[in-house]
Amino acid sequence: MSVLLLLVIYVAFIGLGVPDSLFGVAWPAIYKDFELPFSFGSFVTAIVYCGTVVSSLFSASLIKKFGTYKITVFSTALTAIALLAFSFSGNLICFCLCAVPLGLGAGCIDTALNNYVALHYSSMQMNFLHCFYGIGITLSPYILSLMLQDENGWRNGYRIAFFIQFFIAFVVFVSLPVWKKVACANKEENSEEQIQVMGVKEIVRMPGVKPIWFILFGLSAVESICNAWGATYLVEDKSFVPEAAAGIVMFYFVGMACGRFLAGVIASKLHNVKIILLGQVILGVALVILMFSGNQYWAAIGFFLIGFGNGPLFPNVTCLIPSLFSASVTPSIIGTLMAIGSVSLMIFPVLCGFLGQLFGMWVFTVIMLVFYAMMVVATVRIVRKHSAAFS
Repeated sequence: MSVLLLLVIYVAFIGLGVPDSLFGVAWPAIYKDFELPFSFGSFVTAIVYCGTVVSSLFSASLIKKFGTYKITVFSTALTAIALLAFSFSGNLICFCLCAVPLGLGAGCIDTALNNYVALHYSSMQMNFLHCFYGIGITLSPYILSLMLQDENGWRNGYRIAFFIQFFIAFVVFVSLPVWKKVACANKEENSEEQIQVMGVKEIVRMPGVKPIWFILFGLSAVESICNAWGATYLVEDKSFVPEAAAGIVMFYFVGMACGRFLAGVIASKLHNVKIILLGQVILGVALVILMFSGNQYWAAIGFFLIGFGNGPLFPNVTCLIPSLFSASVTPSIIGTLMAIGSVSLMIFPVLCGFLGQLFGMWVFTVIMLVFYAMMVVATVRIVRKHSAAFS
């Protein structure tokens, strides 16, 4: 039953990925349809991230009151409804309103399932969980690319995404007997009622939390900057043609999926900390390769290794939390991690774009190296303080 429940959780995490990459691919068709400046898409994404931050910070109290099962069903259904509402929207205001439930639902799903897997499964399962997220973020752009050829292309794309999301919500809904049997078998029926709900001020005073936050800031910054400005860096600083730059950046996503899969395979042999350190070594080498790359092949290798090294960091840092802190406070801490990730995705691409416009896109790799150094220093602090727990 535990394996069956894990499969249900994996399916639910596909649902987390489906909406995440949909808007970015659909927006070029949407803003032309609505006759809007392309920059107005930032309003929608900012609202989504704000909703994610809010729901992440309140997720511990929600999990304690309703449980992971109910939170997952309701939040997945909420994101499905938001996707359907997007498909019927006729202006930017409607899009902004739809972004609210999408962000709120995504934050709850992310925190609830990461917390559940971190507490009840191994780091191998955690890494595979994030591989399934990769399926979701790959699936929706592919569907939309097929739909854009039709008259109601982006609207039909959102409707198909809704049906996928609704089906995932239904799968989770009918899995209630599985959740109950696993809880009874592990004698954990009331474990979520023991959650200690903590505010940000309380969490920040806990020893060992700040280094975890700095690691999350660093890895999220690298991910968001790569996503937003990787192709522009190759065009502006390396003088590649846009078509080649777009193809090269895709190697980042391939590397991320490969890194998380491999981390899941070796997780039974290596401690989370060793996987984190190994990923950071690969990431450091990758950033240097990309900085000095002189042709498309080395640039592709650099982007692949950035994804390969950075990809496994988030799931392994999340899985590390229960071993550093008690199970009762783990949901509150993981909630802050999801909030930090959303803030990073919202702020750091803007910072990189501003500095790139001011000084030139050569700052792309320099900024990532700064955040890389931040996460390495934070990791060293954790290893020194908790070395006995990792031996």
